Amino acid sequence: MIRITKIFTFETAHVLYNYDGKCKNMHGHSYKLFVTVKGNPIDDLDNPKNGMVVDFGDIKNIVKSEIIDLWDHAVLVNAVSPHKDLGEDLEQKGHKVIFCNYQPTCENMLYEIAEKIKSKLPGEVSLAYLKLHETENSYGEWFADEN
Repeated sequence: MIRITKIFTFETAHVLYNYDGKCKNMHGHSYKLFVTVKGNPIDDLDNPKNGMVVDFGDIKNIVKSEIIDLWDHAVLVNAVSPHKDLGEDLEQKGHKVIFCNYQPTCENMLYEIAEKIKSKLPGEVSLAYLKLHETENSYGEWFADEN
């Protein structure tokens, strides 16, 4: 079994409803996402992906279409809170808003990222690990064997 990792960066803002610290104000982060998948390398000379668990380009395409293209330079808003009104107002003013059914913390974002990636991976490859840096020295982790 081999694990391979691809790293992504994106810029996203969020607003945390009812938070009791200075991050209660809408603010953004330069997120850094580590995506680790696992599987056995292909052992077939006739396969153009011979020797690979999965092509890094395939991982890039999945994460780009499922996460980056949607969340980059958007505002994540908790749609099951009163912030839904704030999100609708921002959207009407031309801002890119993503309405979540959860508090858009790093921790909860990892759950959504995991589900989106898992649903798109080829059957012989599985998601093993995610790490999402919200800042240079603050991050959350998701492990497949714990979920």
